[in-house]
Amino acid sequence: MEAARYLAQLRDLMERSGRKVAEADPENLTHLLALQAVLDQAITVAVRGQRARWGRSWADIGRGANITRQAAQQRWGGSS
Repeated sequence: MEAARYLAQLRDLMERSGRKVAEADPENLTHLLALQAVLDQAITVAVRGQRARWGRSWADIGRGANITRQAAQQRWGGSS
């Protein structure tokens, strides 16, 4: 449950960040867009960890990502 609570707080912070940038100079978009790359990397690390530490299947990963097993393996399979 701790991970879910932490991620909910992070989601809230990111949503508030979007509203702040909406009221700011266009240059601030750069910082918000940089978070996209950080999030993609964090997801990759999470998938690798799920597979390596817990032996999660691509079906498990797909269920967690709300995509098919095949889509999960195509997206992250080259890195695990």
